[in-house]
Amino acid sequence: MRLGVLDVGSNTVHLLVVDAHRGARPLPAHSYKAELRLAQLLDEGGAISPEGIDLLVSTVGEAMQAAEDKGCEDVLPFATSAVREASNADLVLTRVREETGADLQVLSGEDEARLTFLAARRWFGWSAGKLLLLDIGGGSLEIAYGIDEDPDAAVSLPLGAGRLTAGRLPGDPPDTQDVRALRRHVRAEIARTVGEFARFGKPDHVVATSKTFRQLARIAGAARSADGLYVQRELSRSSLEEWVPKLAAMTAEQRAGLPGVSVERAPQLVAGALVAEAAMDLFEVQTLEICPWALREGVILRRLDNLPSS
Repeated sequence: MRLGVLDVGSNTVHLLVVDAHRGARPLPAHSYKAELRLAQLLDEGGAISPEGIDLLVSTVGEAMQAAEDKGCEDVLPFATSAVREASNADLVLTRVREETGADLQVLSGEDEARLTFLAARRWFGWSAGKLLLLDIGGGSLEIAYGIDEDPDAAVSLPLGAGRLTAGRLPGDPPDTQDVRALRRHVRAEIARTVGEFARFGKPDHVVATSKTFRQLARIAGAARSADGLYVQRELSRSSLEEWVPKLAAMTAEQRAGLPGVSVERAPQLVAGALVAEAAMDLFEVQTLEICPWALREGVILRRLDNLPSS
């Protein structure tokens, strides 16, 4: 069957169309993506502005039309932290549903972590042993750990690269004192969760998903996206520690000139790098592997698992 998964995130609205069958690997057939940056369209009261709602409705409508054009039998629409935390979330969801037909399911932070973990487990298989997963989104950081498909521990922290950039790193390049203050904040937030995971023992394999980790790995010398999904890509803590001060000293335009860094994501790469560095340090990770699958694939896999047996 042909499925569409519509991800309304803090940075983008992304429709992924796949040909999927229970027990088989979902095969990407089409992708539609629009940079929306919902986290930056909030007013002082934490509500998505009227202009932001109009833009979201228009963008979701275009994505739903693309799903229809590509022959999707079903579309699985969901929203993450930007909509979840908006003070006018109910209004936003109602307008999107009434004007586009997309009934957005708002995932909790823990749901995000668990579904992303499922995708990583299916990608790496049982032989990977105990997995520690890290995922940096626009609005939040997800961490999950376990040996099965459902993690033993899963948390979501308000440490997304877009959120932190908008709230704590206004300069371009950012002020040194702001970078130091953000570094302290990020480490204090992550440190509170370390004990929850440490009781399960040391992981056998540490993996990361998200655009932020992929860009950091590419800057540090990992293979290009064009080289394919099945090329192993790693990021070492030592390489990241070397790059963090360099990134912080650059303007967004200069960062956009680095390998694999998009113009849209360049402004928030410093915040993302600080979160990645802190997580790897506090969880004592020397090297992690980039996982090509993430939340969208997890949503698809869960949907396929719930299909009745033929």
